[in-house]
Amino acid sequence: MARVLSTAVVLALLAATAVAFAITEGAKLTKSPIAGTFVTPVFSPDSVLADKKTARVQFRLRTRERLAVWIQDSDGHRVRTLLSNRVEPKGTKLDLAWDGFADSGLLRPDGVYMPVVKLQRSHRTIVLPSEILLDTKPPTITVHHPQYPIVSPDGDGHGDVFRVQYKVDEPAHAILSVRGRQVLFTLTKKLAGELIWDGKVKNSQHVLVVAHPGRYLLSISAQDVAGNVGKGVPFAIAQVRYVVLARKRVVVRPGGHFAIRVSTDAPTVSWRLNGRSGVMHSGTLHFRAPKSSGVFRLYVSAARHSASCAVVVA
Repeated sequence: MARVLSTAVVLALLAATAVAFAITEGAKLTKSPIAGTFVTPVFSPDSVLADKKTARVQFRLRTRERLAVWIQDSDGHRVRTLLSNRVEPKGTKLDLAWDGFADSGLLRPDGVYMPVVKLQRSHRTIVLPSEILLDTKPPTITVHHPQYPIVSPDGDGHGDVFRVQYKVDEPAHAILSVRGRQVLFTLTKKLAGELIWDGKVKNSQHVLVVAHPGRYLLSISAQDVAGNVGKGVPFAIAQVRYVVLARKRVVVRPGGHFAIRVSTDAPTVSWRLNGRSGVMHSGTLHFRAPKSSGVFRLYVSAARHSASCAVVVA
């Protein structure tokens, strides 16, 4: 008798296990009443990116439902109702947006939030597995400053660019601006990198052109994944120069010798004075003045740029 009872108990347990397994497998095969879900992973109301100013919650209904949708915080508290007690037919595609504010009208603090869908007909409340990160803090970028580089963007391979190393406190694009206008935006969002300024600036039509000789204020900022942009940090006053002579006027006796210093990145320069010409190494240039009195023009050229000074022979 005991053996019969024992066998019956075992068979009953096996039957219960089989039923539970069947129910579980059936539940796995049952489709969710919502499909095509998309949730914006990170956003900021202050974003410069149109698609990151709000968090989008999108999904499609597989059945006719009376539903409500809301946003809850990491503690499970409801903070904003997006949809309340509305009946929608089968196949409806819902596209809801959250701007980061609570039902009270106050902006919620930065953090992780979850969209929740309540389906009254299906008697289900579904917390969507996609988290929403509200991030309103702009990234902080650091760079060595102040710096006073000299750039000669004439394409001769000597001093054409200025390189600067930077670091950011979160993944972000680095932005380089010259005189307040953006000239460089990195494609990557590395925590550290290098910006390379090639001496180009934006003109009044916002077209990049090679800068004229002069001084230019460089500033750096960063844009994070949410589209927050930090305040630009001025870090360098760059001087663009091609060929510069140390003096604009030289007074010398007829046939006398004189010297003048040239500032350029080119290793050699061409010169022309009163019908004579030649090539010299950069640095201090030495000349013999014309033998006749008068005012003559000395031209010094390098890489398609030139400078001149008056040579007064008296």
